[in-house]
Amino acid sequence: MTAVVLSTNIGHPQPDPGGADRISGIDKRPTTGIEVFAPGPNYGDGSGVRGDVIGDSLHHGGEHKAIYAFAREELNHWQAELGRELPSGSFGENLTTTGLNLAEVLINQRFQVGTALLEISVARRPCRTFGAWLEQQGWMKTFTQREQCGTYFRVIEPGRISPGDLMTAVDNPEHGITMGMAFRAKMGNKEAARRVVEAQCLPGHHHEELLKRL
Repeated sequence: MTAVVLSTNIGHPQPDPGGADRISGIDKRPTTGIEVFAPGPNYGDGSGVRGDVIGDSLHHGGEHKAIYAFAREELNHWQAELGRELPSGSFGENLTTTGLNLAEVLINQRFQVGTALLEISVARRPCRTFGAWLEQQGWMKTFTQREQCGTYFRVIEPGRISPGDLMTAVDNPEHGITMGMAFRAKMGNKEAARRVVEAQCLPGHHHEELLKRL
């Protein structure tokens, strides 16, 4: 199956559904296309999507969390599980994809998407805001057990991405560490953490966090 961008989505500001004293950008809504660029290196440096909203500047934004992608196939799964409609953008993703298992992509793998060049970066950790947005108790555990976290991207070359654009892998990193393995490591699986640390494929404090856990 061909990997395609099904929907491009931008955040609309609202009070944080988890009760924090800040706005939230988790309410992502479809738009006709997005302009993407590389923000600054740190959390708090903003989204890599022009016009997007990030509320939690302590844990989001910056180079390694410039763009978030989630698969339409997984939204369909959760629609059935939760018994409610989940439009594209419902999980806070900037890119709703189809035809690509995001748990199987490799860390640091690059994709040509529209006129932009993107790079698989780090896993998403489910949080209180995410659970409150979906109005689901115990969501962190439920989402973690599924082991399908989507992926964050870095922006290597800026450009424009529109619905219908192909997602073409342009390389194949040799370390073999998938996003699914990186997510398991992030969520406490020590064997996965050992493999990820040995591969030295994660940036900065993401690598250090796993080292401390081990």
